[in-house]
Amino acid sequence: MTVAEMTDLRRLLNSSSIDYSVVKNTLAKIASQETSFSVAADVFKGPVGLAIGYDDPVLAVKRVLDFVKKNEKLKVTGAVVEGQLYGPKDLKAIAELPSREMLLSMLAGALQAPTAKLAGALSATVTGFAYAMESLKSKKNN
Repeated sequence: MTVAEMTDLRRLLNSSSIDYSVVKNTLAKIASQETSFSVAADVFKGPVGLAIGYDDPVLAVKRVLDFVKKNEKLKVTGAVVEGQLYGPKDLKAIAELPSREMLLSMLAGALQAPTAKLAGALSATVTGFAYAMESLKSKKNN
């Protein structure tokens, strides 16, 4: 990759709070020993680019694969997400996952739905009872 292409990649990743470094494979192997990244020791061949995301584990995968779509010089050989090694095909499936915030909002909506339905049902029962009482009152007055 050219310097301009590498700068574009770093700029894209930095805007999402993702650090990117190119390291020697031997240093990557040594640094990964006795960590959750040790599962990737076999992937470290040749110069290795490491994208490290701190907030959302899926976001780093999404950003790197977005860049790969624009620039095919960058080859993704694997990634460690939440301590597990994934290959290139698996990463495409991971990149299609919704963001962490979206998943949390979906969970909150799913948890709120039964409560909202119960409140609606109780309200409908009380409202129906009130209409029935009003109807009975109007019949007695006539």
